[in-house]
Formats: sequence, C-alpha cells, structure tokens
Amino acid sequence: MDQEDRIALFLDYENLALGVRDHHGGRAFDLRPIADALAERGRVVVRRAYADWSYFDEDRRMLTRSHVELIEIPQRMGASRKNAADIKMAVDAVELAFEREYISTFVIGTGDSDFTPLVHKLRELNKRVIGVGVENSTSALLPPACDEFLFYDRLEGVEVPPAAGRRGRAARPAGTGAPPPAERPAEPPVEIAPAAEEPARDVDTLAVLVAQTVAGMQGSSSGEVTASGLKRTLLRKDPTFSESDYGFRTFGELLRHLAGHNVIELAAGPAKGDPEVSLPERGDREVAFALLRSVVVDLAGEGGAAALSGLKDQLRRARPDFSEKKLGYRSFLQFCKAAATSGAVELRWSAEAEDYLLTPQTA
Repeated sequence: MDQEDRIALFLDYENLALGVRDHHGGRAFDLRPIADALAERGRVVVRRAYADWSYFDEDRRMLTRSHVELIEIPQRMGASRKNAADIKMAVDAVELAFEREYISTFVIGTGDSDFTPLVHKLRELNKRVIGVGVENSTSALLPPACDEFLFYDRLEGVEVPPAAGRRGRAARPAGTGAPPPAERPAEPPVEIAPAAEEPARDVDTLAVLVAQTVAGMQGSSSGEVTASGLKRTLLRKDPTFSESDYGFRTFGELLRHLAGHNVIELAAGPAKGDPEVSLPERGDREVAFALLRSVVVDLAGEGGAAALSGLKDQLRRARPDFSEKKLGYRSFLQFCKAAATSGAVELRWSAEAEDYLLTPQTA
C-alpha cells in the first residue's frame, strides 16, 4: 500500500453537472467513470463536492453512495454563490496539501479556468494534479496547467449522445452558476441520422511524437528510457494524451505496435512490465542513410554536390513514406548531419550557395 498514490478528489460539481447536461443532451452527471479512472491511478482517500445542493437534490443520493462529502454553499442575497464555492474549494485544497503530506495527487474536477492558479500552487507544493472536465465546456487554459487532464466525455462508461441531428441548447460558459432552467415545450420529432464513428487519431503522427520524445530523453539523460518514464513525459507534453484516442487499450499495446513497425525497440527493463524503450540503432536508419546517399549521387553526378534545399522532396519521390522524424530526428538537417557522421555522405556549408551542400562520401 505504501507504493500507492494517495488521491484527493475535489469536484466543482455545478460546473461538471451543467457541462454534462448542456453538452450530453440533458443527461445527468455520473461519478462512476471518474471513480473507475482514478482507481487505476491510486487510492482515493478524500472525496469532496462543492455546490448549492438545493439545485441538485437528485444528485445527492448518487454522490452519497460513492462516499463523497457534500460541501454546502448556499445562495445568499447580495453574494455570488459560484464564486463562494470556487474560493471554498481552493482554500480547502491548499489547506489539505499542507496538512496531509501523504496525499500525492489532487484531482480537480472542473472546466473553469479560474482554478488554474490553484493547479499551479499545488504543483509548486510538489503535488501531482489531474484535471477532469467536460470537453466542450472546459477552458483551453486549464488542461496545459495540469500534469494530466481527463475529458469526462472520453472516459470508459460515459455514453455521449450522437451529435448529428441533435438540437442542443446554447453552451453556457464554463464556471457560470445559474440553476437549471425549466424544460422547454416539446418540439416536433426530428429524424436523427446515425452518427459516424469518430475516426482514430493519426497513428503516424503519434509515431513521430514518440520517436522524438525517446530521442530527446536519450539525449538528455544517460539512463535508460522506460515505458513508464516515456508515458509521464508524453503527458507532460500533452496532459490530454491517451493511447485510447489512437485505438489502443493500453500503453504497452501502443508500444508493441510501434515496435512492430520498427519505430522503436523494446527490451527488458528494470521492473517487470516496464520495458526499456530505445530507437533502432540499425535497420531503418541505415536504409534511410543509404537512400539519402543514392539520391545525392543521382543529383550531384560525378564530382558534383547536391544542395540541402529541396533534397527532402527528392527523397520523398523515391520513398513517399520517408520521414526523418519517425527516426527520431527533429529536422532534416539533423538527419543529414547524422548521415554524414555515419559516413554515408559529406556535408559542408557553402557561403557562395548560402546552403548546405552534400556529396557522396568517398572511400
């Protein structure tokens, strides 16, 4: 148990409940998908939700069954109920960070950018922060501030209504606290076209991101790159990253897919289930260097030189799937420098041509 992360969950309930209602066709907020996602990340020891519960009477039972402490923020004349809830939640979170050192992770359930300073303060106190929000009502400022951000809509167990043909209400800005309005009169039935399945994200783009990240980690550290360390780094680059968005059930399945396509190599790591990840030292790199040399030979001819400008287009004519980024290089120039180091070509700067010139390496 000592190895487990202790998690404190704080819910800006009004923001979440109204976000789900407005963007999920009037459906009620369900805590279970969030609870399941957090159970995979550690042990939740604090559960608190903040709202004026007179507006969410039915939700009380669901939250009480999940052992959530309900913090009442009643509406008062001449006071902003929503601001009062935000301030109370922020004060309680910071107070808990000081009083309970064993709590390593804070989960802030909201899409309101007003909580961004709270996220920064918790991270300053060496706490990991996970954000949770409804995708269409989450401020763009909040996810990058977190260590990880989970969109409620993408969690396992959340049923998102089809977008096609749905008559949606105007989205309420994140953070507003108006109580739910009365239901509008029933409208004539509308024929709803079946929603097309959302396509998986581009795996080739993901391969480039992973290769660049592994190359950067290898260059900045003398130690090995493990799968767990790679996942943490990807989340630091993009807190909304999730392998499920690309059609993979687990991060290990994603790595095995990339290894099968020679983007990375996997080897036994320091711990079981946490393999070492590296870039191929041979194989595709040598093939790419040989391709570069052959194209330079064709362009330069006997005793000539090929300019760097436009050379990448020539490589793609010969091999349309060529990408230096898949090999872990941040730029085509960096790839050419590596090819020169390997002896495939010679690379020099020409002040006259104002460009790099490449010539086939002579024996």
